[in-house]
Amino acid sequence: MSDPSPAVGGETPPRPRNSLRTAVVWEVLSRALEARAAAVGTAALDVLDTGGGTGNFAVPVARLGHRVTVVDPSPNALFALERRAAEAGVADRVHGVQGDIHGLFDVVERGGYDAVLCHGVLEYVDDPAEGVRNAVEALRPSGALSLLAAGLGGAVLARALAGHFTEARQALTDVAGRWGDGDPVPRRFTVELLTELVDKAGVDVGAVHGVRVFSDLVPGVLVDTQPGALDALLKLEAAAAEQPSFHSVASQLHVLGQKRAGQ
Repeated sequence: MSDPSPAVGGETPPRPRNSLRTAVVWEVLSRALEARAAAVGTAALDVLDTGGGTGNFAVPVARLGHRVTVVDPSPNALFALERRAAEAGVADRVHGVQGDIHGLFDVVERGGYDAVLCHGVLEYVDDPAEGVRNAVEALRPSGALSLLAAGLGGAVLARALAGHFTEARQALTDVAGRWGDGDPVPRRFTVELLTELVDKAGVDVGAVHGVRVFSDLVPGVLVDTQPGALDALLKLEAAAAEQPSFHSVASQLHVLGQKRAGQ
């Protein structure tokens, strides 16, 4: 399984716990970028990362040789992105601009990108449909869309297993999937909702993956203290990610698609 923070100098560092949150998406995304590069006959793609923050995906994508534009509303995040890109030796391939997905074309070119990442954005915008449409309009013909958003079922399951049964039921029945006023996530999605948004925006869905099916439920002390537990859990997550039966209980949902011809 690929790691979003590749080894340097031939050494393989221990996998961080953060890899549980990124490994499945990174594996899918890196393959999609490779396929897109082969299709257009270039080694360096133009990639847009909306809400890319400090570069958790942007910097590894740049390390593959691609040019990455990160749009984020936080100047602090963009400052951290600049420093992170410099430390990784890819400052010349990572460009950060302040903005958000609703005003996307105030800061980036329409139809100028081979791939668009929209990770952890739709939960926080006023109009998710508009957000998806803008992400798609930023794509070149047949470009790739990588969409990652909070899953409803994972939140319901987590609250129930924590003994918060009323909150679990609230999340299950709430139109936005929120478990209460203290819920830090404004909106959650089902597979059906996400794929409908993508389809209406002019994207053919290629794959759907459940992300963090188990990792948010497994006690951290178990993963940290049992030899080989982290790698075993990563492999389990990868195997479950492609199984539709596990999508409904994933903490996050990942949709990969291609801009439809004529859009």
